[in-house]
Amino acid sequence: MSLRRLQAIVVKELRQMRRDRITLAMIVGIPVMQLVLFGYAINLNLRGLSAGVADQANTAASRAVVMDMVATGVIEPTVSARTPQELMERLRRGEISVGVVVPPDFERRRFEGREAVQVLVDGSDTVVQSAAVQLAQMPLDTRPIINTRPLREGSTGPVAAGQISVVSFYNPERRSAINIVPGLIGIILTMTMVMFTAVAIVRERERGNMELLIATPVSSSELMVGKVLPYAGIGLIQTTLVLLLGVWLFDVPIRGSLVDVYAAAVLLIIANLTLGLLISTKAQSQFQAMQMTFFVFLPSILLSGFMFPYAGMPRIVQWLAEVLPLTHFLRLIRGIMLRGATLPELWPEVLALLAFITVMMTAAILRFRKRLD
Repeated sequence: MSLRRLQAIVVKELRQMRRDRITLAMIVGIPVMQLVLFGYAINLNLRGLSAGVADQANTAASRAVVMDMVATGVIEPTVSARTPQELMERLRRGEISVGVVVPPDFERRRFEGREAVQVLVDGSDTVVQSAAVQLAQMPLDTRPIINTRPLREGSTGPVAAGQISVVSFYNPERRSAINIVPGLIGIILTMTMVMFTAVAIVRERERGNMELLIATPVSSSELMVGKVLPYAGIGLIQTTLVLLLGVWLFDVPIRGSLVDVYAAAVLLIIANLTLGLLISTKAQSQFQAMQMTFFVFLPSILLSGFMFPYAGMPRIVQWLAEVLPLTHFLRLIRGIMLRGATLPELWPEVLALLAFITVMMTAAILRFRKRLD
């Protein structure tokens, strides 16, 4: 083996790597991205869960209990309700994750040492459910209650502390499959749809077919839409497969309408296809297209709320997660399948996906026309 020839090959590879900006970005970007995401953005200790409060007692003691719960940092009241039924409805629509109910006879319950506060939690997310359980371990304020009832004979201390109970909806058994399987639909669609379409246009260019397509009367928008429609059908087949296996193998419920489930899937499919098209207008080769897809897939799986709780992320990372279509799809699919919500009730997520589709499709068509010119 000649060291001189070996050195020449090594120098050639380094120069070629330096010219390939995508590869260079992966060499530096992947370690930096993972370090920042895992070290800064990922936090398993949930804080600031959106909560609704129904304080039917409305006394100084009941308000003090709610303030003590807020002081733990686990919940952040965003909604005030009059009845537990209103809190349950907001839970179903995904507007809150936790509901705190203080009954009208709170003082008497606390005096008698009975259940005095009830915490309603959206159990479709087992991590949120575990965080809410921490509130049940918090002792109620045991300061003496001013009352006219005489102490029983032999009683010398203050009144007994009441109890805080947790009621979990939609997944009382805390089965992780119920939370994971709906999310897997989004993960699979994100991974496959973006990659398929990112490679589609580049493959035509590498095979020399792009010039033939340009010579035809097909417009750029017709070409791009025609390229993605077959993959949309593939995405629906994948969705059906995951649903069937989820129900058959893991007994995952579908409490909402199947029409809404497929409508949400179509929104994510189109969003991912348009994103893949935009990547294909930038990539020079199929390998580059797959590399760029990885930069989309990694933040999506880590920041969307699939693996790690959204509420535990810093505010700036939550803003970044709102840009990802998978974040909104997870709220849609879990709301429909697990809580029985409808698409109109989850309209903010629908609008977010429609806005993403519009922006990505417009950018992809403009870039594609620019490359043709």
